[in-house]
Amino acid sequence: MQFCMERAIEVLTDTPGVLNALLRGKSQAWLECRKTPESFRPLDVIGHLIDGELTDWIPRVRLILRHRDTRAFEPFDRFAFQSSIAGKGVGELLDEFAQLRGQSLCALRELGVGEGELDLPGMHPELGRVALRNLLAAWVVHDLGHIAQIVKTMSGEYRNEVGPWRQFLSILD
Repeated sequence: MQFCMERAIEVLTDTPGVLNALLRGKSQAWLECRKTPESFRPLDVIGHLIDGELTDWIPRVRLILRHRDTRAFEPFDRFAFQSSIAGKGVGELLDEFAQLRGQSLCALRELGVGEGELDLPGMHPELGRVALRNLLAAWVVHDLGHIAQIVKTMSGEYRNEVGPWRQFLSILD
């Protein structure tokens, strides 16, 4: 499938609701689970997504629209969220993410990115030259990847409890 702004916005719009359905009201055991000691917990994913709304996606769109590839994006710190989520509950984090995502999508619409702008170049600090369409497609896939990460992490909590059904539960592999 080729990148299509309307299809991208469908996923980006739904992500807060998907996370809300998966995580709101869940016990700390579900919210704190991890695949490995170094991996993100579901709460960390929300914090990471919040930080992306503030410092990554729309700021980079604006940078491409204003400066093309003459100015590199600010590097994104995947762990910058940690202090900002300390002491916050899942409901507060989900609400914050939903509000920020709504603002981001409003900003994206206001920027009026059309087909003619999608090939504008930007400069990623590690990847080099990228197109605006690459950035926007990556935003969608980033959301879907973190939703999958949460689901796989939560599923893994019952890896040893499903007994013989494990052979039918490919998410546990």
